[in-house]
Amino acid sequence: MKKGRELFVGSYRSLHQTPISPIQFQQTMSHSDPSNRYSYTPILNWNPQVHHYFLKAYGADHFSRISTALTRPSRYSCIRVNTLRSTGDAVIHKLRSLVPNADVPPPQSDSGDDVANPLKECSAAAAAPISKCEIPGLDYVVFVWGSGPRRIHYGDAPPKEVIVSRKCAEAVLRGAQVYVPGVMACSAHVEKGDTVAVSVAVEKQGADGGWGIAMTRGTVLQGSETDPYYFERNGLYIGQGTAMLSRAGMFRVSEGVGVDMKDRVYELHSFHNVLEGEIFLQNLPSIIAAHALDPQKGERILDMCAAPGGKTTAIAILMKDEGEIIATDRSHNKVLDIQKLAAEMGLSCIKTFKLDALKSVCRRDDIDTFTDPCCNNAKIDVTNQVLDSPNLQVERVSPLVTEDKGKKPNGGAYVSKADIRKNMRRARNGPGRNQCVGGRVDRSKGFSPDSFDRVLLDAPCSALGLRPRLFAGEETIQSLRNHAKYQRRMFDQAVQLVRPGGIIVYSTCTINPGENEALVRYALDKYKYLSLAPQHPRIGGPGLVGSCEFPDGYIEEWLRPGEEDLVQRFDPSSPLDTIGFFIAKFLVGSKDT
Repeated sequence: MKKGRELFVGSYRSLHQTPISPIQFQQTMSHSDPSNRYSYTPILNWNPQVHHYFLKAYGADHFSRISTALTRPSRYSCIRVNTLRSTGDAVIHKLRSLVPNADVPPPQSDSGDDVANPLKECSAAAAAPISKCEIPGLDYVVFVWGSGPRRIHYGDAPPKEVIVSRKCAEAVLRGAQVYVPGVMACSAHVEKGDTVAVSVAVEKQGADGGWGIAMTRGTVLQGSETDPYYFERNGLYIGQGTAMLSRAGMFRVSEGVGVDMKDRVYELHSFHNVLEGEIFLQNLPSIIAAHALDPQKGERILDMCAAPGGKTTAIAILMKDEGEIIATDRSHNKVLDIQKLAAEMGLSCIKTFKLDALKSVCRRDDIDTFTDPCCNNAKIDVTNQVLDSPNLQVERVSPLVTEDKGKKPNGGAYVSKADIRKNMRRARNGPGRNQCVGGRVDRSKGFSPDSFDRVLLDAPCSALGLRPRLFAGEETIQSLRNHAKYQRRMFDQAVQLVRPGGIIVYSTCTINPGENEALVRYALDKYKYLSLAPQHPRIGGPGLVGSCEFPDGYIEEWLRPGEEDLVQRFDPSSPLDTIGFFIAKFLVGSKDT
């Protein structure tokens, strides 16, 4: 056996084989080959019923490949260029001075599982780390290629270690540093400047059925097999770096970098605060979804669940910032995020509102009501006032109320005791993010039927296509069904808001057919005037045809033969190496039929 401990990435046990616990599997690996302890071989555990459902949908081998792919990041970063401010060539030129080794081709994977990515093969400079997308119509998209998985040498003696939370580890796999809030445990006697191995604590199911990690923040790691957490981190090492603080410092401060990652399993570039306003880091399928909507100059478009604004700004740029985009979200802070991104990109056609997507269609008694539009935001360049449109009802977010308990301010509505207590706390504690200068948003009462040319519904979902993902056990069959019910209710709203002849694009970032193909089946069966429309560009795969019967007798219908090529399903295990994603495009016919 080769001297020293190295990280080696191999394929883990297929999920359709006889199951064993992660700890048993990793203990077996550790005793048979100690070097495997320091590998990155995560096991993505699923709820047994969800696992069985996905096996029926995809087949055992395919679902095993999907599960493996989900634990790994894409090997490239996808950058969307703001073409109103720059060009793909100009951004590539700037990135070459910012990205280390920009002229050196990224190394091959040490695991030997490299698969030719057609996005890279079609590039004019296939070996370059930075290249322009050559899919027709997407020449403003730039790829920055990384590498991995890689072998990492941890030394001959057991290294000092840091364990991070699962969410922190997923960010590190995408190129981030280890920040202090993500540090969960640390070896004794770690000092600033020490080299430490970084591993991840993944949630496990407890005796009560809940999920959590089996340690408290600040745990001291012993580094021996007597350590109760010794075997739990087998196969979960994501790299090594330099401690920026002592062990005591990591658990004493509340922010800052805890470990500066020097050697990672996956080498991907971070673009935090890079070329702000010129570029936006966005998954390729999300860019495709904006193109599928095919927005035209001068149109009125609704983005129903718009936060954080990536697709919203992509649509605005495709329209050359000419027209009107209404971007809504039910979260105040998320609406602020949309405003900030739109202002950063210099876009003026985006109007943001706080609105629950399930209440997007205004009530009949509100149609003729028009309240004073919200004031402009003095801190943000995005204009949030309503243009002369009778189809939009808006109410101003009220200022803080400080009236005495039980009184009606200015003869208006009764102020609840809860609101009074909340306002008293605000007065004591000072303005929070929602109440700070420039933090005001407009609330909408909804929109009139048939008042939009196009609607994008990028629906909240189970997000089971996002990667890297190290935990999936919390989703159950019932929770997946609940997601689907929620999405159908939102789609019902979207159908009412699009004019005849308009377009609806529905998308999710999940691999769950119940939230994808089953929604399409529901839409086509309920609304006879809807039809699937071709999408351009088309680089995703076909949808799933057929149905699935559950043990409780419920039958979930998917697509019918001939419909599969009218949707786009992005498979995380495909050579495109994207997240799991789904796009369906509907043409709205005459609603009188």
